Parts: sequence; C-alpha cells; structure tokens
Amino acid sequence: MLQDLFALARRALLAVLLLGALMLVATPFASADDPDDPVRLVVVTAGLTWEDIDPETTPHLQCLADRSGAGAMNTTSTSVVSTKRQGLETLHTGYRGLAEEAPRTSGIPTPATDQWEQVDAEVSTFELDGPGSPSESTYPEIADALEAGDLVQVTAASVPRADDPARAQALTSLDATVGAILDEIGGCDAVTLPRTLLVSVAATDPEHPESVEQPGAVASRTAGLQVALDTAFPGQALTSGATKQNGVVVLTDVLPTILASYDASTDGLIPGQPFRGTEHADPHQLALDRSQAAEQVDAATVPALGSWFVLGVIGIVILLVPPLARRPRLAAVGRALAAIAPLPLAVGLFASLVPWWRAEHPTLALTGVIWAGSALLSVLVLAGPWRRHRLGPVGVSAALVALLILGESATGSRFQLSSPLGAQPISGGRFYGLSNHLFGMVLAASLMALLCLFAVVRTPRARTVWTVVVGALVAIVCVAPSMGADFGSMLATIPAFGLLALLVSGIRPRLWHVLALGVGGAVAVLGISFLDWLRPAEERTHLGRFIDELLSGELVSVVVRKLAQNVAMTTGYPALAVVILCAVIASVAILMPSRLRWRRLAALDAEHPASYSVRVALVAGAWIGYAVNDTGPVLIAAMLGIWLCHLPAVLPAPAEPGPSPDSAPRAPTD
Repeated sequence: MLQDLFALARRALLAVLLLGALMLVATPFASADDPDDPVRLVVVTAGLTWEDIDPETTPHLQCLADRSGAGAMNTTSTSVVSTKRQGLETLHTGYRGLAEEAPRTSGIPTPATDQWEQVDAEVSTFELDGPGSPSESTYPEIADALEAGDLVQVTAASVPRADDPARAQALTSLDATVGAILDEIGGCDAVTLPRTLLVSVAATDPEHPESVEQPGAVASRTAGLQVALDTAFPGQALTSGATKQNGVVVLTDVLPTILASYDASTDGLIPGQPFRGTEHADPHQLALDRSQAAEQVDAATVPALGSWFVLGVIGIVILLVPPLARRPRLAAVGRALAAIAPLPLAVGLFASLVPWWRAEHPTLALTGVIWAGSALLSVLVLAGPWRRHRLGPVGVSAALVALLILGESATGSRFQLSSPLGAQPISGGRFYGLSNHLFGMVLAASLMALLCLFAVVRTPRARTVWTVVVGALVAIVCVAPSMGADFGSMLATIPAFGLLALLVSGIRPRLWHVLALGVGGAVAVLGISFLDWLRPAEERTHLGRFIDELLSGELVSVVVRKLAQNVAMTTGYPALAVVILCAVIASVAILMPSRLRWRRLAALDAEHPASYSVRVALVAGAWIGYAVNDTGPVLIAAMLGIWLCHLPAVLPAPAEPGPSPDSAPRAPTD
C-alpha cells in the first residue's frame, strides 16, 4: 500500500507540473504589439469617473475617449480614499501612496525616486490646478514643448465628489481645459495628435487629506474607479498584465506604460505593467459597467447573500436543537436547508453574467440573480438519486461549490470581477485567480465532499485514489498561472490532501511524512513559479513575480510584509479576531468529540470512521493556509462558514434521552 501511495503521489505531482507548464501557454489577453509612438502628453486630474463623460456636458472629453483606449482605473493608496497628492507621486514612482508616509513593511522605497528620469526626453510640467485661470500663453507653451519633443505633464483641476454643488462647474472647466490643449496641438481629431494619456489619479483632492480617513458615507461616496485613456489603442478596452481583466487597469500601470514607450527600464520591481488594448464592441460602456458594478456591489452583497443564508440558519437551528432534530420530517427539512445554504457563495461569482448594476434597484436585481441561481442548483442538490442517502445532498452541494469556484478560475476569472465575494477592483488586492477566501471555500468544500463520498466508497485503495485525484485537481487549478495563480494554496493543498491520503490508506503518518509533504508543496509551487517567470514580464502572474523578488534579494522583506499583514488583519479587525478564536475552539472540538462529549459527532465517527481523518486534514490545511497567506484570517473564516453549514447536516439524529435515575422504578419494600 505504501508503494502504491507513493506511486500515486508521484503521478499527481508530475501531473501538476506538466499541466501547469501547459497552462502557461495562456490565450493572449491583449494586443501583442507595442505601440510605435512614445507617450508625449499626460493630462492628470482627480475625481473623474466614467459617469461624468458624455457628449453633452463634456464634449471634448468624449471626443478624446472616442479616439482612445478606455479603462476603469483603480487608484487605491495608503489611505481609505486615494488623494491627488498620493496619485501624483505614484505616477512618477510606480508605487502606491507617499513614500515618506509608508510603513517599513510596505516594500515602498524611501525616499521616493522619480522614474521619469529614465526617459530619454526632456520632461516639462504645467500646473493648471492652481488659483485663477491659466494665462493666455500657457497653451501655446504646451504646444511648443510637444513640438520640441518633450514629455509633457499637464496637471489640470480636480473634480469634487458627487455631493459637492461645485462638481458640475468643475467638470465644465476640466472639459474646457482639455479642449483648449487639444485645439492648440491640432484638435482632438487630428491625425498628428501625439500619443496622449488622460488619467484621473485619485478619487478625490481634499484640502485636508486626513479627512478622507473617516470611515462611512464619505469614503463610500468618494472611492471609485477613475478614468484612464490612451490614444494608442483607439476603440479598444484597456487592460494590463497587472489586472488581466478587460476594461480595468491600475494607476501603477501608468509609469510602466510611459517607460515602455521609450524603451526605458524601471529602477526596481514596481508592481504595474504597461497598458495593452483588447478588442471590444463598446469599450466605453465596458468601463462604465466596471465602474458602476464596483461601486454598488459591496452594498448589495449583504442583502443578496444574507437573505438566502436565513434559510441555512433555520436549518442549522433545527439540526442543533435536539427536540427538533429528533423529528424525522423536521430534521429532513433542516438537512435540506443546511445543505443548500452555501450555494450563493459560488453563484455570486457568476452574477456579472447579468448586468444587475444597470437596474433601477441594483440590490433587488442582484438578490434576484442570486436567488434564481441558487434555486436552480438547489433542485439539482435535493432532487437527484443521492437524496436517499443522508450525506448525499450535502456531498453534492459541497462538490458544486468547489467545482464552480474552480471552474470560474479555470476559465480565466472572467466573471468574478465586481461580483459578490469575487475580485473587487476598487480595493485592488487581486483582479484574477483565487483569492484566499475563495481558496478557503474550495478547500473546505472539497474535504466535505470527500467526507460524504467516503460513506459509500469504503475500500482504502478507492478512498486513496479519490483523495489524490481531488487534491490534484484542486492543486492544478489553484496554482496554474492561467487559472488560480495562487502561491500559498499549493503550500496548503499538498499537505492537507497528502495527509488525508495517508490516513485513509491505513498508513500511520510519521514526522518525515509531514515534512516530505511540506517540501513537496514548496518544490511544486516554486517549479511552476519558475516556469511562469520564464514568460514575458507583462504575462507573468504573482507566481513569476515572486521569482523576481527572490532574485532581487527581497525575499526576507516579502515574507516579513506578508506576516505583518496577516497579524495586522487578525489584530486590527475585532470581528476577524473573534472568528479566529472560534476557529481555534472549533479545531480542538472536532478532533476531540468523545472527550468533549459531543455524542453526535462521535456517533458519526463510529458510523463512518473516515470522517475523523477528513477533519484532521481540514484542521491541518486550515492552519497551514492561515500561516502562509497574507490574509489568512479570511481563509479561516471562509472554511469555518462552509463547515458550519454542512457539518450539522451530516450528523446522525440525536439519541432519545434515557430515563433519569430519579425516574427509574424502585424495588418494592417489605
């Protein structure tokens, strides 16, 4: 059996590496050829969104948009809402925020370095956002600088936030400024118009930047995706290697775009990648859709998902209250409700298939999409032949959650952007692949599906094969650069499923087994990261960029930064701290059911002994995942949520209470 297990493990690892290598040949997501013209003019503003651009109120901006590539741009920085001062520094350094205010663990070089000095051209700057109107000579001076071959930056006035009465006038003024610049160099429609970027570098430009640190309504009204235009890609949607999403770019992409157009190299490893163009029928509508969905999804997510979760709460209460759980028909209802409770987590990733954000009431529209998709999956879960087995519906539901999340990543993460629990372009943490909370759901759901499967698959060999197959599938999708592109997931997946394979095969795990699984995970992810690193820089993912950091001697700072983020998230958010505490207690409780007198869980182990092995793998995978990821608390929270719904549904019915000693009949006395 040991030799068979090692043979399976070797084959699974080989499959991971081979398929990972094949998946490096991803379909091109953008135009392959770089524009011939260097960037000559960069117009900078703040607070400009795609909702502001229309032919009537901003005709000059609309004209420029019509002849440019269009993208919704993330401008997140070191504060809750990005400011223009931060954005202007990012424009020149390539790093988010202000270097002088960045924490030591942020990875931002201090003092700030102006990377525009790498350009083989004179740099001319014109400030048009000060008090008063530009002088009559300003616009001819801009034209003269462009004629002389300079790289010209024009800082125009900012647009106040939406609730400011001066916003309409500011938009008109900004449009007039852009129109005056374009008219001076031949007009918006001129064939000889130099390559021009127009970028809104921040969500706001407050008089006192610290005022945007206040949480709540002000932040939600001012934070949003901004406008990015590049005349090198007319009629196309902008994207970049940093986002790999059509119609979305990042402010840190602007500097690489400028440098690449002059064949200049960056000083250090900046996070951005040059703009690219992708064909799209209506790039302006796409950018507007991206912006509106990103702005509305947070507020709509809780009602949309929470309304369905109420059903799960009802089911869990029924199953955990002994008098209710002893009633067969009522318990069947509780198991059904608990089984379908997590389905919206997977359905939400595909919500963008329906443009719910365009509805008059977006929250109701999103709720309808979630309920429709979840109801459809519920029929599949509850109506199939597996419904005759107590663990059947739960196993199918868990498998659906895992497969749908993996499937969304395997197809290039084309649906999750601005969907509930998907990648959120406003926060800008990740735009593609598997985020840590999604990996937590996949790991938890996969292990629950195996637990239910082991109730009918009873031979050690079959259980081992199923464990290796499922583990290999999860590992491949999670780590493949064209799919999940998640570095930390491999470090948790191979130990978790490898440990489970040992346990269900009948082999008692030894310390060297555990060490070998950990080394195997590290070797696999480093191998695939190296293959990703071999691709062109703009096509690399987080995996290949880790090799860049390793070769540049930044490994220690990267590890320290991620550990600091993990600790800060755990200690800085009381709700997550409570979740972690509950997870610690739950991890101990599910591994000690007899000692803690959790009779129903002990009865499950007596009925299906493999369930204990699954829980051991679950606890190991959860805490390894917590340790190796920078947002470990959300991974733990996701796993806890899946099992909180499904575990009560697989427990046997509580035993009938026996007679108490006081109520037992007494022997007759003389």
